[in-house]
Amino acid sequence: MKIEAKKVIDGIRVEGRKFVTEPEAKEILRAYGVESTHEVLCKTMEEAIVAAGKIGYPVVMKVISPQIVHKTEFKAVRLDVCNSDGVVSAFLDMVHSARDRIPDLKLNGVLVSETARGQEIIIGSTRDHQFGQMIMFGLGGINVEVFKDVSYRLAPLEEIDAKEMISELKGKKLLQGFRGHEGVNTEELVKTLMAVSRLILDFPEIDEMDINPLFADKHGVKVADARIMLR
Repeated sequence: MKIEAKKVIDGIRVEGRKFVTEPEAKEILRAYGVESTHEVLCKTMEEAIVAAGKIGYPVVMKVISPQIVHKTEFKAVRLDVCNSDGVVSAFLDMVHSARDRIPDLKLNGVLVSETARGQEIIIGSTRDHQFGQMIMFGLGGINVEVFKDVSYRLAPLEEIDAKEMISELKGKKLLQGFRGHEGVNTEELVKTLMAVSRLILDFPEIDEMDINPLFADKHGVKVADARIMLR
């Protein structure tokens, strides 16, 4: 697992970059056993239409560029694209908008992804100058934006630490199943937290990481978006 992730990070270093693009971040996480959404990086509209048809509508589309760290700020994300006409429209609008903002845009392509379902989760890591790597876990969406329902631990995590992080959330009932909603696979959440802990310890050059959102259901977890910054 470490060797596969190292190849990706070494390639980024050779290019002189600190920002790890979403497909690269997901590849690193998959090397540590963390599943991500099924997706295809497309260079042309034609490729995007074919990819969307194979993945199945509705799809999510995103502009991928090492110059775009926060895609929503550049209007570089489209959700619930439901047909081929929508794919064409989203592709043209997003690329034109990004190029208007960044005339010398280095475009890697447009990522066409399945639409993930389930409970939104956020997992992140930051480096504290005094204590080292700190891992954050919380409920995504409005829960983290408004209620700040998160828990923290210093790496490395033991299994008991990961379980405690989950149990400390005020909205933990949403993970257990609540008012007709199915609970999520907490064992997979624990495995994911442990994997993130191993990753940031194996690669101290990772300065911060943001997995947001991670979708969880009774079957497991899927990373829908991820961002990594290197030191």
